[in-house]
Amino acid sequence: MTEPSPNAASWTAYGRHQLDHGYMPPVPEQLRWGFWDGVGPGDDALGPVTGKRVLDLGSGAGHHAVHLARDRGALVDAVELSPTQHRRATGHFGTVPGVRFLHADAVAQLRRAEPYDAAYAIGTLAGIDPYVSLPALRDGLRPGAPLVFSVLHTNAHGHGPADTVAPRDEALRLRDLEPLPLRTWVLAPHVWEKLLTEHGFGVESITLLRAPDPGNPVVWQLVRARRVPVRTGRVTSRPRGRRPPVPHAAIGVGVIVLGERGLLLGRHRRGTIELPGGTVEAGESLERTAVRELAEETGLRARTEDVTLIGTLIDHVGDVVRVSVGAVVTAWQGEPATQPDESVGEWAWWPLDALPSGIFECSAQILTAWRPGLPLDHPPAHFTAYARERE
Repeated sequence: MTEPSPNAASWTAYGRHQLDHGYMPPVPEQLRWGFWDGVGPGDDALGPVTGKRVLDLGSGAGHHAVHLARDRGALVDAVELSPTQHRRATGHFGTVPGVRFLHADAVAQLRRAEPYDAAYAIGTLAGIDPYVSLPALRDGLRPGAPLVFSVLHTNAHGHGPADTVAPRDEALRLRDLEPLPLRTWVLAPHVWEKLLTEHGFGVESITLLRAPDPGNPVVWQLVRARRVPVRTGRVTSRPRGRRPPVPHAAIGVGVIVLGERGLLLGRHRRGTIELPGGTVEAGESLERTAVRELAEETGLRARTEDVTLIGTLIDHVGDVVRVSVGAVVTAWQGEPATQPDESVGEWAWWPLDALPSGIFECSAQILTAWRPGLPLDHPPAHFTAYARERE
């Protein structure tokens, strides 16, 4: 028999304590995804919500839901399982137009409600088994709907996230109360990304939110994903030309840059759509190749420590063995632009659920090794993974 989670009792005790002390957080001017004001993107992470049905999972005192309804024109269902937290919200904000406060289990609400246009959670999803929450979110969101949530990454003791999907014990601490036990899923970014991808979401970004005080070890993750629409067809790829590459140019790096606006792709002068990248120069590390080629082709500046190599792909073109290495750049500066004398330009951001046809087959191979669910057709290649994305 599965041991019951302590979370509901702890959040009920927390809400009772706040009721007894008469504490109510003010309605913020921006969504606060972690513990600190001014850290993170605020409302921008969720995108436009005016007139949209938005689900707040684990709404607590309700102040974030009130902000979105009052200041952004959203129609918010604020769902909270703790009766004392629900009482706090309704006692202060029960008559605010545009907010419906629901004392309910979030998963149950997703299963019975009409699909939502957006959903967000501040800390809540870490307290629910992702194999329970993510299927419910997949089925309870409209295709293309954003899902934005923040979860713990590193706790006050410097204990970081796990590489496996398993709960661990944390504690909710208040100054004049004994620590309240919580069972949480504190997972590494690559684990969250894998889970979301498996459950029908495209991950747009995972950002680490750090405390303004450099001595504070606490770190939050902000995850931005989107319910993947059901595609009716697949995206084609094609070679750049009919001749095989010359042997000395057959080792190359393809650079994946995924931002809030989508995946960065450019157009080669021969017509193919491509990732930034190019061939490795003598004595150059693969990470350095990724940084150099990104700067030369797009103008974006990155550091080698912000490059994660995901693996090697090997295929044959004629009699030449072609080796391609996929690299993910997690941070950069600047805006992409066509660079003089470069063969690839016209850089643009493409949503992962609307990639263009005619992607260069090497880029297509790298992209499907990185995200196996992408519907890209391309010649087969042998992929060997040797790293996960940097946390």
